[in-house]
Amino acid sequence: MYNQPLHLRSFPKAILHIDGDAFFASCEQARNPKLKGKPVITGKERGIVASMSYEAKALGITRAMRLLEAKKLCPSLVMLPSDYETYSILSKRMFNIVRRYTPDVEEYSIDECFADITGLRRPFHMSYEDIAEKIKHDLDIELGFTFSVGLAPSKVLAKIGSKWNKPSGLTSIPGRHIHRYLQQLATEKVWGIGAQTSALLLKHGIKTAYDFAIRKEEWVKKYLTKPHIEIWKELNGESVMPLDIAEKTSFQSIQKMKTFSPASNSEYFVFAQLSKNIENACIKARRYRLAAKGAVVFLRTQDFKDRGVEIKFSRQTAFSNEIIGLANLAFKDIFNPNILYRSTGIVLFGLEEMDNSQLDLFGETIRAERMAKIYESIDAIREKYGKYTLFFGSSFQANKFAQHLGERGDLPERKRFLLKGETTRKRLAIPVFLGEIN
Repeated sequence: MYNQPLHLRSFPKAILHIDGDAFFASCEQARNPKLKGKPVITGKERGIVASMSYEAKALGITRAMRLLEAKKLCPSLVMLPSDYETYSILSKRMFNIVRRYTPDVEEYSIDECFADITGLRRPFHMSYEDIAEKIKHDLDIELGFTFSVGLAPSKVLAKIGSKWNKPSGLTSIPGRHIHRYLQQLATEKVWGIGAQTSALLLKHGIKTAYDFAIRKEEWVKKYLTKPHIEIWKELNGESVMPLDIAEKTSFQSIQKMKTFSPASNSEYFVFAQLSKNIENACIKARRYRLAAKGAVVFLRTQDFKDRGVEIKFSRQTAFSNEIIGLANLAFKDIFNPNILYRSTGIVLFGLEEMDNSQLDLFGETIRAERMAKIYESIDAIREKYGKYTLFFGSSFQANKFAQHLGERGDLPERKRFLLKGETTRKRLAIPVFLGEIN
């Protein structure tokens, strides 16, 4: 039974999963070749490890570890502030390189994507394995660090492949060999299967992904929900999860959250951070002509505990002044001056297309239309002169000071060295490499 293939066709579909190896730290090593081969972490501005190179990982350094603890493990550790602007630019370059080969690319996260290369063997005069190898080669050479690639008949299997031989691996899982990989894989290692589902499967004697894949469909439908039924099908080589290649034009919710350092218990300062998040969330909502029915505001303490409260609006809105006023009342209920806070956030939910046309008895429609015109003018000014040209007084301290206060070295070099014509608010989408600033 354990030699039974799960799918006889090698590639009924050919799906790639491409994953940047230690992406943030690798971007830093690519930007400064002197860091290659050294233990590097990012997150200095937060006081915790946000990302680590494989050299740092080998020494036992883990994500979210405090810097003092990481430094004890490795005195020669190179600690850098996070440069998300550069990471984002290199991420876009990654996706564009993959799109040279296929337009069907799903940008799954900043450092990983799926790509459908089905049917491209004849145009490229290559096997699917050779196409995957060529894409990996271009990414490695042009971006200056390595990527791990999985090739398989489905998204779930492709993701298993990209994790199989990290870093810098290329693992092909043709249909007739699926069982060989799944026999060695615990269920909790499968993308989309969490601890609770894994525990449920274990109660039924299912330890490996192969044990799960060979269960009868009737059993799977009896005990599991639709997402896990889809995973079961994908493990069997059936592609049922389509790539999401469309550009986002709508959202069910919008979240904005920012970490600041040092942590603070100043009511004025912490609320300013929340106010700035609210403004940013509303800007995004208005960009897509969406309005929210409610929001959740939350504060995160220095020891990573969250406390939040839900706010229901009397009518849908994307106007910052209305939400900030309601958030201020909620903030007073959850803020404790005896606790240090490290971040604030807001989630706008119940998003629908903005509509101020419904008539009412108290002039709310007229008022909303006037507010909409005011915000159109504000957004136009921001678009022309910079996002933070105009902001509410309640956001003053968050805009006056850097998100992370500390030594000059706590700012990434991209923020300390401006290119010609740039300002701190208006920037070109060009990363700065060490040779460019020496």
